Amino acid sequence: MAGKKTSRGLPFVKIYTDGGCDPNPGPGGWGAVLLFEGRTQELQGAEPKTTNNRMELRAAIEALRALDRPYQVELFTDSQYLRRGITEWLPRWQSRGWRKANGQPVMNRELWEALAAELERHCVQWHWVRGHKGDPFNERADRLATQARQRLRESGPSVAQGTYALYPRGCALGSPGPAGCAVALVQGDQLVQMVSRGFPSATNNAMELRAVLLGLSRLPKHARVVVYTTSKYVFNGATRWLPTWESRGWRTRDGAPVKNKELWQKLAQALRERDVDWRVLSARARHPYSEKAASAAQSAAERMRNQSRRWRK
Repeated sequence: MAGKKTSRGLPFVKIYTDGGCDPNPGPGGWGAVLLFEGRTQELQGAEPKTTNNRMELRAAIEALRALDRPYQVELFTDSQYLRRGITEWLPRWQSRGWRKANGQPVMNRELWEALAAELERHCVQWHWVRGHKGDPFNERADRLATQARQRLRESGPSVAQGTYALYPRGCALGSPGPAGCAVALVQGDQLVQMVSRGFPSATNNAMELRAVLLGLSRLPKHARVVVYTTSKYVFNGATRWLPTWESRGWRTRDGAPVKNKELWQKLAQALRERDVDWRVLSARARHPYSEKAASAAQSAAERMRNQSRRWRK
């Protein structure tokens, strides 16, 4: 099954995804490897209470969400649940109002709906590969999922019940240079997700912004959120400069274009949809969630640098 878009004129990407829990259900992780022409991007995330099937779905959803425009996609998965859901079950579920043949509600409906929405954006061809049989990219996606799950287990409790907390961090190995961002999403006393992404070239400021957006995109509309950032650029922009920039047509006080305009515009929209409170964290405070996000962002940037070196060879 493919999305409704045709592939004519679309850029091409191969995607390998994997997800799993230990035990099932229990703490889970997902990973994805995106192979563009000339570069590779890796994604990963984790959740404290989930299932193998949900993590397989999450990996595919997040990989497709990471594409900034419509693509022609070949997606490789070792999940029979995902494969059969896409090729056999999804059209029937939609036609029955998200009910199975026996009339029972479809499990993981919200994830299947999210995946269906991504299929509207892209032209996707699905491929099944046998897991743990030596396919290097399938094995890499599995390792990313395992790493994310292990990091989740190492994390501890945080903020008060009833609100979400985000701990975003960004990293660029140069200005600009290979870059990464990551965010720890916490609710109550549990780490809900730790998600990271890598980019071929960006600045620290852009990565700090992307880390916040990465976290907010995973929260429902009207959610109450506390963002703990170590970036004064992000904090001042969000709490002081953003309304003025919007009123001036995205120009600074001296008339220059606002840097990272598109990211700030996305943040402005996200803030209108959520109740967000901002806090500045000192990097010296070494808050455990912030430190883990910083480590994940650094790792993502280093992967992008190493991949760039391999491509130049």
